[in-house]
Amino acid sequence: MTDPKPVLVVGGTGHLGGQVIDELMSRGKKVRALVRPGSDASKLEAKNVGIARGDMLALDSLVAAMTGVDAVITTAAGYTRRDKQAREIDTVGNAHLAQAAGRTGVRRFILTSILTCDETPNIPHFWHKKLAEDKLEELGVPFVALRPGAFLDQIARRGGDPFAKKRLMWFGTKTVPLTFVLTADLAGYLAAAVDADVADGERIDIGWNRPVSMQDVADIASRIVAAQIRVRAVPASLVRALGLTLGRLDPMVKDMGAMFGWFGTGRYVADTSRQAEVFGPVPAAEEAIARFARSLGH
Repeated sequence: MTDPKPVLVVGGTGHLGGQVIDELMSRGKKVRALVRPGSDASKLEAKNVGIARGDMLALDSLVAAMTGVDAVITTAAGYTRRDKQAREIDTVGNAHLAQAAGRTGVRRFILTSILTCDETPNIPHFWHKKLAEDKLEELGVPFVALRPGAFLDQIARRGGDPFAKKRLMWFGTKTVPLTFVLTADLAGYLAAAVDADVADGERIDIGWNRPVSMQDVADIASRIVAAQIRVRAVPASLVRALGLTLGRLDPMVKDMGAMFGWFGTGRYVADTSRQAEVFGPVPAAEEAIARFARSLGH
């Protein structure tokens, strides 16, 4: 019997990528992870994950890492890990991934993209995902892009456990509905996309059964823990001012200000009809928030 080809995970040492690896292995997949030289891969090695040393800015290393793999899943993002080379990773690095996939003939390339990335040229880290999608399409790489909404579990934990502190932090208007996801759910969808019945080039929105505002989240969470959880919101005007002022020193701050400004338009909303067709029932907001609470021991 031929040894099955592995799935390469780019970003496997990160929060989302690590969960993708666990999901793949639970499905019986052999996994290889791209790990930068000098980074600690011992936890992955302990799970019997194959290690390919390489860097998104070094094309030859990506070609070597992808040689002999069945599929590639990338969760890598320079912006979210605030890497000093964030822009290069999210532009040159993503282009290199597409080029390497084209050279090695991978069966499927799965990109972690961003909801509404094609509508937001003024938000660099959103737009870079749109450019990555375009590059894959240009090179004829068989790909699917999952476009998740905002990660509630990551946003809500800024400043600690929101259920214990009875407080949620937010930037901008707390009453405008938008699409959220949980990291664990997206990890499952990314792993499932390896063998999902989808056409090359599909872009699939990922979210819950409806958009909710941060105030809605607080109200649902309050019912779950039987205690009032308040939203502490930084006014949208202050978010914009900080983006303009501090953005001169740190472009990521300006990027973030533009992102929260976009959230305030009410247009950051997923169409989850294709998600339901491909991956099954879409999580209800109440059920997802309850799972988030349980994950923190509530």
